[in-house]
Amino acid sequence: MNKSILQLAATALLGASLGACVTVPKPLQGQYSNATPRDAAAADGGQAVRWGGEIIKVEPKADITCFEVLSRKLDATARPMTRDPSEGRFIACRSGFYDPEEFERGRELTIVGRVTGTDRGKVGDYDYSYPHVAADAIYLWPKRPLVVREPYDPWRYGYGPYGPWGWGPYWGPYWGGSVIIRERSHPRPPR
Repeated sequence: MNKSILQLAATALLGASLGACVTVPKPLQGQYSNATPRDAAAADGGQAVRWGGEIIKVEPKADITCFEVLSRKLDATARPMTRDPSEGRFIACRSGFYDPEEFERGRELTIVGRVTGTDRGKVGDYDYSYPHVAADAIYLWPKRPLVVREPYDPWRYGYGPYGPWGWGPYWGPYWGGSVIIRERSHPRPPR
């Protein structure tokens, strides 16, 4: 009994110490407005913001690159959350060239800058008002690993991977199955 209490305490202490190490990347640190892109589209602009989300489109121009982003709430590290509903869309532009192959559609990024007004555009046939951000920093997050749960059979019964009886209480993916992490890879171009 004492051994299990010590293990529990050690696990809690480790979890607390790891949680304390979570920090915002250096280029994204600072104090920013709590306004969302939806709020900023109706405001005058000028506020400093830290927004993030998924890249919809990247447009390199002669001396500037503009990003259309589907905004998401940010977690404690300023990384966009994957399951939150969108907070709207915004356009962020920064001087220099950012390669659309690296900053591809669906990648997560966080942007720090000032809202300078709104841009008019279309989403399908809908007229949309995009808040425009003059970006001071653009942070492209590493791709998240793909987590796949596989069925687990604690007794190793059966003739196939799931036994002759099909799925049971221990075969489902939420009942202790092993976790396999596979990195997402780009499809190889045909030769």
